[in-house]
Amino acid sequence: MPRLETPGFDPREPIIPDGWPSTDRPLTIALLGWARLAYQATQGSGYNLSASELAAGLVMSGHRVIYLASGRKYNLVPWMHIAHTQRWRGVECFDLINSPNLSPASYNFGNMPAERRCPRQTAAVVAWLKSRSVQIVHIHSLEGFSLDLVPSLRAAGLPVVITPHNYWYACPQVDLMHQERHLCLDFDGGRRCDTCLHKRRPGTHRLKRRLGQAIESVVGQETTGAARLLFKALKRRLAGLENPTPIVPCGDPETASGLNPRQGEFDDGLIRARLAPESTDNVRKPVSKVAIDANEAFLAATHHLTVLHDYGQRRSDGIASLNAASLVTPPSDFVRRSYIRMGLAESRARVVRLGQPHFDQLHRRAKRSPYYTQRPWDPRRDSRPLRLAFLGAMRPSKGIDVLAEAIPQLPRDIRQRCQFHIRAQGFDWPVRKKLAAYPEVAFAGGYDILQLIGEAGEYDVGLLPHVWFENSPLVLLEHLHAGKFVIASRLGGVVEWIDPPRNGLLFAGGHADQLADCIERLVTGRIALPSPSEVHEATPLLRSYPDHVQEFDRIYASLAAGGSDLPNHQRAATSLIESAPPRQASGSPAPMR
Repeated sequence: MPRLETPGFDPREPIIPDGWPSTDRPLTIALLGWARLAYQATQGSGYNLSASELAAGLVMSGHRVIYLASGRKYNLVPWMHIAHTQRWRGVECFDLINSPNLSPASYNFGNMPAERRCPRQTAAVVAWLKSRSVQIVHIHSLEGFSLDLVPSLRAAGLPVVITPHNYWYACPQVDLMHQERHLCLDFDGGRRCDTCLHKRRPGTHRLKRRLGQAIESVVGQETTGAARLLFKALKRRLAGLENPTPIVPCGDPETASGLNPRQGEFDDGLIRARLAPESTDNVRKPVSKVAIDANEAFLAATHHLTVLHDYGQRRSDGIASLNAASLVTPPSDFVRRSYIRMGLAESRARVVRLGQPHFDQLHRRAKRSPYYTQRPWDPRRDSRPLRLAFLGAMRPSKGIDVLAEAIPQLPRDIRQRCQFHIRAQGFDWPVRKKLAAYPEVAFAGGYDILQLIGEAGEYDVGLLPHVWFENSPLVLLEHLHAGKFVIASRLGGVVEWIDPPRNGLLFAGGHADQLADCIERLVTGRIALPSPSEVHEATPLLRSYPDHVQEFDRIYASLAAGGSDLPNHQRAATSLIESAPPRQASGSPAPMR
C-alpha cells in the first residue's frame, strides 16, 4: 500500500513539491482580506480559498508573504492594534483587532461613512505595512477596511493589486442582489440600497464582539457555543414558545397497500409523507427571474454611475479606489467589463483566471480514469438513471430554489430516469421537506475538498442554477476540471467557459421551466453527453495552479520594477474576448444550441 502521510508534517511550514517553479525576484508581498487564511473555504468561501492557496504558492516560489485580516477580531483593549495570529504554510498571518469597519460586508452595511473613509485605520495599516518592508500589496477583499486605503497605499509608494472576487467595490451587499433574492440591474443611484439589507448598528455589534470574543478567549468556543444555545432556549421559554418537536410523517395514504403499489391515484411515483406544517415552511422566499440577455442588458446600461444617495456616493468611492490601484485582476471578463461600465479605467484591468491545487487533482483524476474517453451516459445504452449534482450552498443566490422548482416540472418518465444528488452547506430542511415527495432526490449535506475529489465518481452532470452575476465560480471550474457537462444559468462570467452543447447548456437565470427543459433534452438524448476528454477539449480557459501562481509572480515583478501594468499580449487577448459574439441560451430571444 502506498505511503500517503507526510513525514514530519508541520502546518506552519511550506512543503515544496519537486519541480515547483521558483521566482527570479523574491519579494515581500502582503495579502489583505477579512477571513482567517488557514480556514480556507470554511470562512470566506471561494475568495479565501483562492487567496490562501495563492499565498502558499508564493511562499513555495521563494517570496516572503504576510497576510492581514480586518473586521473580524475584537477584544477589550480600548484601541485598534495589529497582532500576530499564526504562521500557516510559511505565511505569517495577522489581524487588525478592533477595526472601525466590521466584516464580512453585511455587518458593515449601516456603516458607510467609515467604510468610505477612515483615516485613523488607514494610517495604521499603511504604517504597519511599511514597517514590514512590504514591496507589493495584493488585496483579495477590502471588507473590514475602508475604501481610502488604496489611494493611501499608492501615495506611500506601494504598488497595489486588487483581485475583486465579487462586486463589493460597487455594491456593499457584495453580489448585486437586492435583498439577496433579486438581481439588482439598477441601483437607482443608491436609493434602492436603502431597502436592501438590515442595517446593524456598528457600535453595538462591535461591543458584542468585544465582549463575546473576550469571554471566548477565556472559556473556549465550546463553552460559549453552549451558552448561546442556552440563551436562545431561555428566550423561547420566556416568550411562551414550545420547544420544537421532531418532524415525523403524519401517515402515508398508501400504508395499507403493503408491498404492492396502488394503481390510479398514486401512480405518479411520489412518496406522500404528509409532513406536518411548521414555522420554517415559508422561510425561503422566491428568487427573481431575469431575461436570457441579462448580461448584455447590464453591460449596456448607462445608469451605473448615477449618484442620488449616500450609497451612490459609496459606489463612486469604490470605483475611485479601484482606479487608484496599480492593477485590477478580476477572475472573469464579465467582472472586468462590469467594473469598466461603472467607471474603472480599462487600462487598469487584466483578467487573471483562477487556478487551484484541487482543480488540478480533479483534472488529473479524470485523465487517469479508464473512462476518460467514454461518454458517461446514453439513454439508449444505459439502464441506470442520469445522475445530476448540485454542489454548493443553500444561499438563495446559488439557485437551489430554482432547482427545487424545476424538479416537480419534469414529466414522471423523465424524472424517474434521473437521480439528483444535492450537497450544500447551510440549513437545508425547508428545501428537503419540499422535495421529500420525490424519491429521485437525495440530500447529503455539506462537503469539503477531500470529499469533492471522490464526488466526481458520483454524478454525470453538474447543475449551476445561480441567480446572480457569478464571477468565476469555483464549483463551475470544479465540474469542468472533473470533465463534467454543466447546466448553468446564463448569468455573469459563466458564459466564458460554457460552449453549448459541447460542454454544457445555458438557460435564463431563475427560469425553472428552462432548467427542466435542459434536463429533459439530456434524458431524451436530444443532447448527447460528451466524454470527460471532450469536455476538457471544449474548455480551453482552464488554468493550472502553478500557472496561476506564476502569472501573479510575473505581475508582481513587473510592478516592483516599475513596469507596465497591462502587457501588449494581454491587451490583444482582452480585445479578442470583447469582440467574441455572446453565446446563446434556451428561451427568448435566441434558441439554445
